[in-house]
Amino acid sequence: MKIVVVNGSPRGKSSNTQIMADALLKGAQAAGAETVNVFLAEKEIKHCLGCFTCWLKTPGRCAIKDDMAGVLEAIEGADVLILASPLYFHTISGMLKVFMDRLIVNGDPHFAKTASGESRHTKKAGAKAPRLVMLSNCGFPERSHFQAMSHWVQRVALHMETEQLDEIYASQGGMLSMELPSVATYLQWLNKAGGELVQGQALSKETKEALAQSFLPDEVYIEQANQYFDRVLSGQ
Repeated sequence: MKIVVVNGSPRGKSSNTQIMADALLKGAQAAGAETVNVFLAEKEIKHCLGCFTCWLKTPGRCAIKDDMAGVLEAIEGADVLILASPLYFHTISGMLKVFMDRLIVNGDPHFAKTASGESRHTKKAGAKAPRLVMLSNCGFPERSHFQAMSHWVQRVALHMETEQLDEIYASQGGMLSMELPSVATYLQWLNKAGGELVQGQALSKETKEALAQSFLPDEVYIEQANQYFDRVLSGQ
């Protein structure tokens, strides 16, 4: 099995998003998966021009010459594609959105209706889209802030005609880089989640419940976060 993480954090390898991805991939590797980690922060990927050259003039080939072709090669043959991003304004980062827009090169311009009667573009003949996992963290203490992102990735799976395996969200994300027992336990559960993904299934109920736990009570977290910001703003 091949599992690919596309990390859309501008902080790349030093991001809290990557702390989560590393833990997940270690579990997948231990279970025998081939893993690839793509950092969009290290790539030059320009905005889609909306020219439809990749559909109508040079099918499957984009008119833009940048690093996107190399990223597409890296994810080719993936069984699971993990879209990793910090929460920015209640959805994915702009960096990841630009990458997703450029995936139009893998599509087909023709329309077809889903079983529910909604139109979407078809896949290329013989094409197989990887199953999707959404991975994200945010600085807020409540998990409700991921609602728009969750809806977005569900729509992406529908449009790509693939299965959305799972979503993994960590609130209080700034704590992921701290050496705390609760964080260490969380990362161990991410290891387990990686192994479960290799088995080709959604995460177990036990794993989902463990990954939904906060590192600190909300009130304590908010108080400590505000104290930290006050210290930084006062120059202490």
